[in-house]
Amino acid sequence: MQDSKHNRTRKAIAMKLYNIPEIIKTIIFDIDGTLYTNALYVFEQVDAQVRHYAHISGITEKEARDKINAYRKKWSIEHNGKKISLGNTFTAFGITIEESIKWRNELLHPEHYLKKDESLAETLSELKKHYNLICVTNNPVQAAQKTLKAIGVDDILPDIIGLDTCMKSKPAQEVLDKAVEFTGCKYQECVSVGDRYDIDIALPLHLGMGGVLVTGVEEVYDLQHIFTELK
Repeated sequence: MQDSKHNRTRKAIAMKLYNIPEIIKTIIFDIDGTLYTNALYVFEQVDAQVRHYAHISGITEKEARDKINAYRKKWSIEHNGKKISLGNTFTAFGITIEESIKWRNELLHPEHYLKKDESLAETLSELKKHYNLICVTNNPVQAAQKTLKAIGVDDILPDIIGLDTCMKSKPAQEVLDKAVEFTGCKYQECVSVGDRYDIDIALPLHLGMGGVLVTGVEEVYDLQHIFTELK
């Protein structure tokens, strides 16, 4: 349930804050759709893999898209409306996580879609003065590094838990365990920031973290101000 106090604090912001701890030591960032706002590249990341799947499977791209979408819709219905990641979806069709990692490293080219974000760099630099910052992403580390470099924050966010770190895709507790272990904090001292509730927020809340659900990077710009207000 969204904290009404936090909701009153920033009515102008579309983000939703959940169970923000009194003491925050670590902020865990999702990357795609969170640290940049670019619907075309968010789509391309998925579709590049779906097109590749179509090519190796000998079916049309439309057939591949329909197949993937139908499976994800059916899975969601069977799991009370939750969403399944693309990596976990592909495993249902015999594509291993190892193969997904290889595909993403080869197929994703964020530098063709994204540009440096000075406002984000400034925000993260300020946050880093007060908190541990780490990324947890469903892309492999190499692909994630390319994205962070494209938006100009790779030097600010060098620590990444990726698909190839635990061979697990969010939502999976192993990736959060690794992030907490890396930063040396307790779950109750962490906040997870992401753009998908089921993938980025629900499990962290269950584990005792706080959560910030955003609709894009424009809301991330306001995090330092919001956390300062809540102290």
